[in-house]
Amino acid sequence: MAQTLEEWVLSDVRPYTDKPLSWLSQYHFFRDPTRPVYADSDYFFSPADGIILYQKEVKSDGDLIDIKGKGYTLRDALRDPTYDKPSLVVGIFMTFFDVHINRIPYSGRLSYRLLDAIGTLNLPMLEMEKSLVGDLKINLSNAAYLHHNERVVNRVDVPELAQSYYMLQIADYDVDSITPFDVRQNRQCRQGARFSQIRYGSQVDLIIPLSGEYGFIPVQEAGSHVRAGMDPLVKIEKGKK
Repeated sequence: MAQTLEEWVLSDVRPYTDKPLSWLSQYHFFRDPTRPVYADSDYFFSPADGIILYQKEVKSDGDLIDIKGKGYTLRDALRDPTYDKPSLVVGIFMTFFDVHINRIPYSGRLSYRLLDAIGTLNLPMLEMEKSLVGDLKINLSNAAYLHHNERVVNRVDVPELAQSYYMLQIADYDVDSITPFDVRQNRQCRQGARFSQIRYGSQVDLIIPLSGEYGFIPVQEAGSHVRAGMDPLVKIEKGKK
C-alpha cells in the first residue's frame, strides 16, 4: 500500500540509520522479498519501489521539469529527437533503502536498448536522496543527473491497448549498473513480473503515450512512496475519446 514520504521514512528508513554502510550494502540493498503478484488490466502498476517525484502529461518537446533553468523534455529523457507522442510521465526515485528489483507495470512484449552516459561519468544522485530522506522534500533542482546519466529504454508493446509504453531506467554514478534478468528482445512479459535490477540509487520513469481510445489517470500523489508490482499508478479508462 502506498505511503506518504514521512510514513515510509519512519517505517523503512529509520530502523536502519544506525547500520554501517558495509552492512547495508551486503545485507539490505540486494534483498528481493517475495511479493504477491497482482494482475488487473484496468491499471498500470508501479515498475519500481520509490518516491514519486513528478507525474505530468507533457508534449514530446515540452518541459517535463525545469532543472536550474534548463528544461528537460521527453525527447531529452528518451534521447530520441523524433519522439512525437504526448505522454503521461510518472517519475519514481529509488533511494538506497528501497528494493531495487523492477517489475512489469502492464503485460505485453518487452524490448530494450542501452543509452550511454553523456560525458565521461554519470552524475551522482545523492543530493536528491538527501532531500527526500533527510528533509522529506522533493527538490527537483537536484535532478541534473536526468540530463546526463546512462539509461535503458524499455519498450513494452501491448496489443490489448493497440500501443506501446516505456520504462526508462536511469543509473546513479556507477556505470553498467542496470542489469536485465533476460537479455532476449521482444519477449512476452506479464504484469508484476521481475525483469531488471538497478544497483544503488537510481530512477525509473513510466511513460505512457496518450491515446484517443483510452484515458490514463494517475491514482497516487507526488511525494508518495510506492512499491513495484503492488501499488497501482495509473487507471485505464476504456472507451474514452
